[in-house]
Amino acid sequence: MRPSSIHSPATAASSSSPPTLHYHHQSTTFTRLGALLQALLVSAFLTGPRRRQAYVGMGAATRSALASTGRVANEAVSFVVFMLLDVLEVLLCIVYKVADYVVEGAWRPCYCSRSSSASAAAGATGKIVVSERGGSKVVSMLSATRLHLEDISDTLYTRPSVLACAAATASASSSSPRRSVRVPSTPAGVTVHSAIVQMLRGKIGVGDGKHKPYPSTRWSDCHCANCNPADTDRLFVHVEAPQDGAATEEDVLFIHGFISSSGFWTETVLPNVSPEARARRRLFAVDLLGFGRSPKPADSLYTLREHVEMIERSVIERHGVKSFHIVAHSLGSILALALAVKYPAAVKSLTLVAPPYFPVPRGEVGTQYVLRKVAPRRVWPPIAFGASVACWYEHLSRAVSIVLCKHHRLWELAFRVFTLYRVRTYLMDGFFCHTHIASWHTLHNIICGSAGKIDKCLEIVRDQLTCDVTVYHGRDDELLPVQCSYAVKAKIPRAQVKVIDGKDHVTIVVGRQKDLARELEEIWDRKR
Repeated sequence: MRPSSIHSPATAASSSSPPTLHYHHQSTTFTRLGALLQALLVSAFLTGPRRRQAYVGMGAATRSALASTGRVANEAVSFVVFMLLDVLEVLLCIVYKVADYVVEGAWRPCYCSRSSSASAAAGATGKIVVSERGGSKVVSMLSATRLHLEDISDTLYTRPSVLACAAATASASSSSPRRSVRVPSTPAGVTVHSAIVQMLRGKIGVGDGKHKPYPSTRWSDCHCANCNPADTDRLFVHVEAPQDGAATEEDVLFIHGFISSSGFWTETVLPNVSPEARARRRLFAVDLLGFGRSPKPADSLYTLREHVEMIERSVIERHGVKSFHIVAHSLGSILALALAVKYPAAVKSLTLVAPPYFPVPRGEVGTQYVLRKVAPRRVWPPIAFGASVACWYEHLSRAVSIVLCKHHRLWELAFRVFTLYRVRTYLMDGFFCHTHIASWHTLHNIICGSAGKIDKCLEIVRDQLTCDVTVYHGRDDELLPVQCSYAVKAKIPRAQVKVIDGKDHVTIVVGRQKDLARELEEIWDRKR
């Protein structure tokens, strides 16, 4: 019987219609459930191009149901998981306070503790002055002369729990006046965290019986020679220059991203640069402060200024760099923009790969907005879950660092044995060789804390620089969406955005290094 006849009055009066009608509804229901189950399996186990190909055969209703169901399930599971992680974070805070006191002989403050007032911080030594600028705290360290000017992101110590955020959202949506979660502050509106004060005291040599400077290598860090270089005043720099010692026309500086190292470039793009390009240029790839084989000071706040100054000291000044191109990945794009603004006449081209640029809407606190974008506190996709743990949980991320980074040699050896020494481990070397203090402060003070600074840098590059700007982004990047690169284009109209299909945050470079090297040479040759 045809389906259309099921609904006719004549058929409805017959004795055989009710079973057929019932069977038809069951069949339709099972078909829809099967399609939804298929969509869920596709979403769970397929990614990138394969997921898009699987979606082609699905109807619009199925895709809509999949999106709604997946979103609700992700939010529900994420709420429970991160609420449990909030509890675990409190327990780990107690554990690490006791462990630090037993091993290092001093109580170490953390950012989850309450902030101290500026007057108390200044009154203890008379050498620390705190003022407020937008969403960041600017800490000036004073002794006989002004030593440092640190831009501190408020995301270091303003990270409300899942329950606090839910309560604030519910309160804002109700009829009661809008309220927001705020960090305690002094009557003057100035707040400085005790952890920052203690680190600054150690930096300028201020100590007392209660506040001991951090040891150069903490008990929770790796003590191997690679992680603790003898030269603590300069970064590790990989240099490739013409073997005959001939003079070069210009240089190229490669800057890696977050939790990476110079190996990200030296094992991929640099070997594929042609001999003709090498004959005219020196190639520099740096390990950023706190990563790879560069120094990892325990008393550093890893601010934008500190990172840029170390690159200047280790590359530009030491090697006499006069004219150069910059190629930067992810977090390195922020440092590349800062260098371009500082050396406008020397920079000949900017190549930004997956830049973490999130335009801040009007009325939003820039640092907090970027924190929520980079780390949305979701369990899916996995890279978002990892970023959320790294950004929101100081002590949990320290536990991960102890397990992975402190014992990185063991993990690298196990991986080599497991793969029978057939797979190169340069990505693991970069991922494991850092300290928790370095990654924690760099993540917050560079990515989150530079929310307002990137806008100013992009405007200067647009208005005052003439260098070429090229932006690469993988279409399947689940950490930083492709809209980040289009936002750069909106700020700098002359920028060229190249979106690569089937590539994500890492494979935008790894796996297409030959093509990228050829494209980079074309960019460099245009500005000769």
